[in-house]
Amino acid sequence: MSLLSACLVLAAILGLTSAAINEIRPAAQKPGRFLSLPQPQKCANRPKEFNYRGHNYFFSGHLPQFRNTRLDWLDARNICREFCMDLVSMETQEENNLVFRLIQQNDVPYIWTSGRLCDFKGCENRRDLEPKSLYGWFWSANRVKMAPTNQVPAGWGYNPWSQTGHKKVRQPDNAEFDINGTNESCLSVLNNVYNDGIAWHDVACYHEKPFICEDSEELLNYVASTNRGIRL
Repeated sequence: MSLLSACLVLAAILGLTSAAINEIRPAAQKPGRFLSLPQPQKCANRPKEFNYRGHNYFFSGHLPQFRNTRLDWLDARNICREFCMDLVSMETQEENNLVFRLIQQNDVPYIWTSGRLCDFKGCENRRDLEPKSLYGWFWSANRVKMAPTNQVPAGWGYNPWSQTGHKKVRQPDNAEFDINGTNESCLSVLNNVYNDGIAWHDVACYHEKPFICEDSEELLNYVASTNRGIRL
């Protein structure tokens, strides 16, 4: 079975759309890359640096093989997926605080999350996503829609999006589009880059950063169902 065929089979099992599995870099950067399939042995031996509500996590900077690794958003996501994980999704304030503390305590300048703007094929003509800068963001790891970017998420005490950035306006601001025509379609946590503390920013997906991986229940369930007796 080819990698493409395998990806499509996995997509059918997980209920993914073709748009969701065909995340592509800007045209100038190697187009047409697919999401990686999980590797059962890597899943069984995945790093488990800390745990929150039954999910294991690891920060790339704390693993010898990734300590000096900086990757674009899709490559970082694919590293996580090989371990039956995905880039971190901060769906609660408590989980977000865990990530912020890790960044602060380790003086990490920035990390990738699974946050993504729905601006690719399949997102057209969706009135519920307009304007995209407010309503178009979601966690790609589990396809959970984020709260509008100008509102405090339900159950939170603050809005995690930064109040400022390159254009000195509230995030997301899609600032790089004005510089080189590249959309800022991926969500990164930046550490005081704009004298704004630790906060969420929209960033062009081709930039290279360290990353935090989080257990993916979908990928773990898939590997468990196709590898009898595996201990995950």
